Amino acid sequence: MKISLIRHGESEANVGYFINDDPSKPVHLTAKGIAQAEALAAELRSEQFTHAFVSEFPRAQETIKILLRDKTLPLNIDPRLNERKSGLDGQHVNVFHDQIKQNPLHFKTPDGESFMEQMQRLREFLDDVTALHPDAHVVAVAHENPILAALGLTTSAEEVVNASLPNCGRVVLTWPPATAQP
Repeated sequence: MKISLIRHGESEANVGYFINDDPSKPVHLTAKGIAQAEALAAELRSEQFTHAFVSEFPRAQETIKILLRDKTLPLNIDPRLNERKSGLDGQHVNVFHDQIKQNPLHFKTPDGESFMEQMQRLREFLDDVTALHPDAHVVAVAHENPILAALGLTTSAEEVVNASLPNCGRVVLTWPPATAQP
């Protein structure tokens, strides 16, 4: 399976530097985020996706609706693509960033999840979609943290845990990853 994991366009939380890891809170795209999604939709116009997935968050759903505007493709909402649970919803992003510095792979708040736990969540998503659609060309709109977690499954968690991905940035993966020949 080939999958294009796309980060949502710029959101109100990005501009306000606050954590939003609760999909029931309506955090939407900004005008810039809409423009980013429109630009990416133009780039993806010729891509022939067979399946589409999105997180439960409004900003991700707004992004994928723009990306799929000219395509007739059913949309699947999957909570495994949701933002990393920080347990710090509504707080400034630096509160979280300051806490994970000591142990970025394993740190979690009592109500949150670690990067490694997030990687497992993404592995299950990728495995399940591949089992159902092994030859699919999937587009999925999610968030920076889960996309980096998926990328960590194909490279190294240590290499990507502190990386960043711009709004409407895209990571293309083949799943399952090719194994090295002996």
